Amino acid sequence: MRSTTSGWRDPRLWVGVAIVAVSVVAGGRLLAAADDTVQVWAVSAEMGPGDRVGEPDLVPHRVRFGDDDDLAGYFTVDDELPADLELTRAVGAGELLPRGAVGTVGESGSLELPISVDPALVPASVRSGSVVSVYLSVPRPAGAVGAAEAGSAPAGLLLEEATVVDAPAAGSGLATGGRRQLVLAVAEPDVARYFEAVGAVADPVLTVVRRG
Repeated sequence: MRSTTSGWRDPRLWVGVAIVAVSVVAGGRLLAAADDTVQVWAVSAEMGPGDRVGEPDLVPHRVRFGDDDDLAGYFTVDDELPADLELTRAVGAGELLPRGAVGTVGESGSLELPISVDPALVPASVRSGSVVSVYLSVPRPAGAVGAAEAGSAPAGLLLEEATVVDAPAAGSGLATGGRRQLVLAVAEPDVARYFEAVGAVADPVLTVVRRG
């Protein structure tokens, strides 16, 4: 007569128990890791100094921070955003909104600066809300010493990461001579430097560039 092994002594039972235990532990670790993430606000489109920021401008991103001090530098979706929040520096599309990049209205110290530019020297994609930089070039007459041909000699960066407040199309009546007008939010000290640089050139050539 063949003897039988008790169920609790069956090695297959213990193998099954071990597999279940490992699965439970692994699942618990995965859930614990998922619980380490937190939803924080990121800007949905590029914004610049002087731009007002509210929930319509933001999208939630789930992020895992290695340190609570790192999390403290950003706005979570549970934080109450001040009604008068304003950027003090440029923030790129999809970038998390740092607390250090915002202040209350007026803290950015920006002024609205109108500039007139040849439409050929402005990307067609530039519109209200775009963040742009402006370069100044100096006309170079034909036959100038050291110049192979007539053209514009670059004089360098004039305005960096300025937010476009208004960008009417060329020929809209807000610009003359077929030129395009842009209204930029510029830090007050940069406005003074802008007029100083442009005023020192007889025929300044402005080129507007926009990243990506």
